[in-house]
Amino acid sequence: MNVFVTARMAVEGLLRARVRSGLTVLGILIGVTAVVVVTALGRGAREGVANQIQSFGSNFVIVIPQSAQVSGARGSQGSGLRLTEDDGRALRREATSVAAVAPALRARSQVLGGGKNASTNVVGSTRDFFTIRQWPVTRGTPWTDSDERTKARVCVIGTTLATNLFGLTDPIGHDVRIGRHAYRILGVLASKGQAPFGGDQDDTLVMPIGSMRARVMRTPPGFAGVLMVSATSADTSERAALQIDSILRDRHRTPPGREPDFQIHTQKEFQALQESIYGLLTVLLIVVAGVSLLVGGIGVMNVMLVSVTERTREIGLRMAIGARSHDVERQFLFEAVLLATLGGVSGAVVGTLVIYGLQQGLGIPMSPSLPSYVASIASSSFSGVVFGYFPARRAAHLDPIEALRQE
Repeated sequence: MNVFVTARMAVEGLLRARVRSGLTVLGILIGVTAVVVVTALGRGAREGVANQIQSFGSNFVIVIPQSAQVSGARGSQGSGLRLTEDDGRALRREATSVAAVAPALRARSQVLGGGKNASTNVVGSTRDFFTIRQWPVTRGTPWTDSDERTKARVCVIGTTLATNLFGLTDPIGHDVRIGRHAYRILGVLASKGQAPFGGDQDDTLVMPIGSMRARVMRTPPGFAGVLMVSATSADTSERAALQIDSILRDRHRTPPGREPDFQIHTQKEFQALQESIYGLLTVLLIVVAGVSLLVGGIGVMNVMLVSVTERTREIGLRMAIGARSHDVERQFLFEAVLLATLGGVSGAVVGTLVIYGLQQGLGIPMSPSLPSYVASIASSSFSGVVFGYFPARRAAHLDPIEALRQE
């Protein structure tokens, strides 16, 4: 009996029990749909977070203060907050793997402008801030070196803040007020979107650090809340971190073995954290896929066992007129694989529709991939082989005489 005859008989056998076959396909369809949708959701989220991490800047390294240990115990709060603009200049001068350094202060402040007010992030930094963060001014211009030296009352703002305060009006040339002081808007920053760990990066105002220190956030002269650093390349980020650690330890007189009063984090650390998180999600996805296919496969096996029982007399009749055991086995195995494959293909189609609906209706970032479709359909077909083998073998080993006695 050739393959085409086997296929025709398998289809005829499934069509005789349409409802039962449809329910079996539905079980596999649900499992495959879940796998396809979850895979697309995970992949979309992964790409989104990766883009957000890249939005930090070029070969980004950040130095943040922490309380230093004094005689084995933590110092009082603020005792370790010793990062300064001089530290930044020393890093730029002495670290060969550092391309740029920008000291920065940050505060949450109420900003008034355009007849409205909004609470926003206010950042004080230098012109290198825009280079390190890869954050260009798309409308207008950034401030000048002269503005930094004179602590001029100027600023640039993010797109969200511009919309919140001025709506569709061009904000360039207008003033915003923070406390008692007014600041002239020189430009609007390019849109950055959401930060990796939450928050709108475009809801921000950036001004010269001297101006912020003098009028918004009173701090000691030269104090820097953090130092933002750009390594010369992605390959030199780790070397830059080691050089930063060595230079700052020397400047802060931190002996070997003592915990310093600063921490260094690189862009690669955030990427490694991302990869570890999504590694766990991948394992979880594999488990979900395995359970879904297991449940669907068990459903196929149960249906095929019932089918063998109901068609015992038919099997006996076929074997009595010359059908061989492997012909019967191949037919029932083909039926099981056909059910599983139909479920897999249907699940892929339904999954695609669900993904499209979530993207268009809710704006959820999802990224379907061809390998996930291929793997889902192939896995469902394979589960048909695995779980259909036992019923097919049982049918093939029926005694024709005993089978013909069945009513």
